[in-house]
Amino acid sequence: MIYSEFEKVITPARLGRYRTACGGDTRKAMTLYRKNLKLSQEMFTVVSCFEVALRNGIDRHYTTIYGNNWLRTAAAPGGFFDNNKTRVTQGLVNSAVSDLNHNYTHFKLIAELGFGFWRYMYSRNQYRVAGKTLLRVFPSRPSALAGISYNSNDVFNILVQINDLRNRIAHHEPICFLPAHSVKDTTYARQHYNLIIQLFQWMQIDEAALLYGIDHINTICNEIDAL
Repeated sequence: MIYSEFEKVITPARLGRYRTACGGDTRKAMTLYRKNLKLSQEMFTVVSCFEVALRNGIDRHYTTIYGNNWLRTAAAPGGFFDNNKTRVTQGLVNSAVSDLNHNYTHFKLIAELGFGFWRYMYSRNQYRVAGKTLLRVFPSRPSALAGISYNSNDVFNILVQINDLRNRIAHHEPICFLPAHSVKDTTYARQHYNLIIQLFQWMQIDEAALLYGIDHINTICNEIDAL
């Protein structure tokens, strides 16, 4: 496809950033656009795998402590989310239970709630009311004994960054640029990818085996850098 036709489909406003980053070279601009799509596709897959691992890790942890229907019970009257500081969390759970209606199962409820919900399990109020034990999901995180300590707020902040990446991709925003600039740069993508790998390792998950055949993030970043 020639650039004028490509631009008509993608729109000049969206494609212009790629053209600027490629010094006006229209062929490179189209290639960069396609490589960003490929990078976004693979990154979203990696994020999705992490999201599943995180929510299942949280579920296993609280099931051991509070029982098989811990989440529904926590949002019910008298449950640990039934207080003014976690009212939004309670509402999200009860809304999901209502939407599932007669199809409700605990596992469907777990799957119904998105990444944003699960990251908030590490925010101050949710972490506290649930017993302040959720860091056990990351048994290999650096500890104070090693001179570095990651508390629930640190984990929450890392999850916020990963969630922001997820949302950028979901809203078709590019991840191959220096943030807020029309400059080709893979630092943002690499840094967020490394955060995900770090959390997999803290969870004692063999990320290389889990992502075998579906993770080519560094290869695509290298291709973008070389363009």
